[in-house]
Amino acid sequence: MTPSLATTVGGVPLTTCIYNASGPRSGTAAALSKVCESQAGGVLAKSATIAKQNGNPLPRTYHATNGQASFNSEGLPNNGIDYYIAKETIEECMTDPQKPYMVSISGKTLADNLEMLDKIAKAPTLDKIQLVELNLACPNVIGKPIIAYDFDQMKDILKQVSAAISGKNIKLGIKLPPYLDGPHFQQAADILNQFDGTIAYVASINTVGNSLVVDIHSEAPMISSNQGFAGLSGPAVKYTALANVRKLRLALKESIDVVGVGGVESGKDAFELILCGATAVQVGTCHWTEGPKCFDRICQELQDIMKSKGYTCIHDFKGKLKEWSREGADIARGAAKAETKKDGTTKEAAGGGAKNDAAANLLQTILMALIAILLADKLSKGGILPF
Repeated sequence: MTPSLATTVGGVPLTTCIYNASGPRSGTAAALSKVCESQAGGVLAKSATIAKQNGNPLPRTYHATNGQASFNSEGLPNNGIDYYIAKETIEECMTDPQKPYMVSISGKTLADNLEMLDKIAKAPTLDKIQLVELNLACPNVIGKPIIAYDFDQMKDILKQVSAAISGKNIKLGIKLPPYLDGPHFQQAADILNQFDGTIAYVASINTVGNSLVVDIHSEAPMISSNQGFAGLSGPAVKYTALANVRKLRLALKESIDVVGVGGVESGKDAFELILCGATAVQVGTCHWTEGPKCFDRICQELQDIMKSKGYTCIHDFKGKLKEWSREGADIARGAAKAETKKDGTTKEAAGGGAKNDAAANLLQTILMALIAILLADKLSKGGILPF
């Protein structure tokens, strides 16, 4: 039996637990329709501002040549909130009516966010918008930290947002930056838990901020905007994402789901995040570099892992990360040895094939030499040729 990848986020059903992060390849209806046509369980639009904006000057992105990291300082290019809640946009995006459509907002000010929430609440398409993701992982006030790093500011914003959407049919998610210090996880969770009636889920993590990639030839940053400082994403951030998902799942009330995001490029990565407590997994950088076909591949890889372990649905292992033990370590070592042996056998078989080919060539050479000797002997005795 094929394992089920179905899940819910904030009570909203997703056909699979894998879907796109708000970011690359999510800014237009045409791009989002390709996500919908894949095995992605839902469709999340690009973080919107009040008005359309083009973002920072080029070059504003960079992919490390080893594939382990990507950097962006895009400046949030998007088509504006009216575009993402328009009937025409949603109809073009959502080719599969079974999948939920979600929007993301990232206003430059609290007033912008409140205005966008009001627009969503009053939109004729409100019943088509199943979730709204509020990005608190970007700066809000000049000279102040990222909102979710400034806990007083975060609490005040959530108070006003909660009041603004009270009684309105909006299910709210919060996009969080990565936390790196132990006490910060609990401080953030304590605030988020106060709004459990408003917050349906948190998405963790956003990019790791203020990363810098340098070119040794020009002796300058690879990115032109913001003095080269950019957000770090890709496989390099997965381990930070795993820790954030685990810490938040342990600290948040059960009514608040955790959506894992950061460094996911395989079914194994998705499995790890779900094991740490994620109810769904967003894919950003891999979607950027590989395109929407990544959702089909990651879903298949996740199902293969689940099948090998005898799991029928993600709830069989979600949040069930075990404590370290000697027994577990022995299992891990045994699996590593088996994998090494399997690889070695494959290489040996390949080497054996090469040896067999060499032996066959040698035999063929010997046979041809014998034939030549026999022919020469025949000719020397006045054989078949007329000279």
